[in-house]
Amino acid sequence: MYVITGASGNTGKIIAHQLLNAGKPVTVIGRSADHLKEFADKGAEVAVGNLDDEAFLTQTFRGATAVYAMIPPNFVVDDFPTYQNRIADALSAAIRANGIPYVVSLSSFGAHLPDHSGVILGMHRLEQQLDAIEGVNALHLRAGFFYHNLFSSVGLLKNAGILAGFPIAGDKRLAFVHPADIAEVAARHLLALNFTGKNVQFVAGPRELTFDEVARVIGQAIGKPALTWTAFPYDQARAGMIQAGLQPSLADNYVEFCQCINNDSLMAGFERNADNTTPTTLDEFVTKEFLPAYQNA
Repeated sequence: MYVITGASGNTGKIIAHQLLNAGKPVTVIGRSADHLKEFADKGAEVAVGNLDDEAFLTQTFRGATAVYAMIPPNFVVDDFPTYQNRIADALSAAIRANGIPYVVSLSSFGAHLPDHSGVILGMHRLEQQLDAIEGVNALHLRAGFFYHNLFSSVGLLKNAGILAGFPIAGDKRLAFVHPADIAEVAARHLLALNFTGKNVQFVAGPRELTFDEVARVIGQAIGKPALTWTAFPYDQARAGMIQAGLQPSLADNYVEFCQCINNDSLMAGFERNADNTTPTTLDEFVTKEFLPAYQNA
C-alpha cells in the first residue's frame, strides 16, 4: 500500500493518479474530503487530517510499503519555521513507528544547507530525520525553482507592467522545473521501488535559466518584447510580500531563500546530467499556463 501526502497538490495529485492507474492500493491524505473525492472515485482510501498530527499519521501509515512525504506550503501560518518542523517531526516519527521500508520525499535545491536557507530549511530537517531512521530506503528529490512560483508575479505585471516578485538578481542562474515533471520522477521511483539506502536526486528542468531570460520569454508571449526583470531590494520585496498577504515570518523566510540564490549557495554541489534533467521548458510553461493566467487576470 502507498500513502501519498499532499494528494490534492501539484505533485501529489499526479503521483496518486499514476499509482491508481497502475492498479496499486493507495491511501491519500489531505485536509478536505471534497478535494480527495476524485481519488476515492478511483478506489483510493481517503484519510482526512493534518500532517503535523503524529498520531493520525502513525495510524494512516500502518501497513504501508511506501510513503510520498512532503511539507505543503502554508501562506497564513504565523511561524513558518515552526510549522515546517512540526510536520517534519510528525512524518519521520510515523515512518519510524511503522517501519516503512520506502520513502520518497519532496525536497529542494539547497536542502544541504543546515541553516539560513529560508523556506526550504524544513526540507533539510526532513531529510536529516528520514536519513536517521534505520532500515528506511529514502529518496530525496531536490527540486528546482517551480515554474508555478512565477504566477505570483502576474498581478504586478498586469497592473503595473513590471515583472518582479522575488529579490533575486536577474543574472543568477537557477534550475527551474515543472511540478508535473517532479511528480513523474517520484511516481516512477515509487512504482519501481528501485532505490536502497539514503539517496538524493536533483530534479532540475531542461536547463538553468536566469530571471532576465524569463523576462524575455514572458515579454515575447504577452507582446512586450522589451520587458525586463526587476529585482527589488530585500526590504522592499519583504514589504510587498506582506502587503500581498504573506505573514511576516514567511516573508522573512522567502527573503532568506532569495539571499541563498544571490550568494550562489543554493546551487552548490549541483551537476547536470541525464538523470536530473526533466523535459518541460520555460517556453511551454509560459505558453500553456502563464499566458492564460496573465490574460485572465
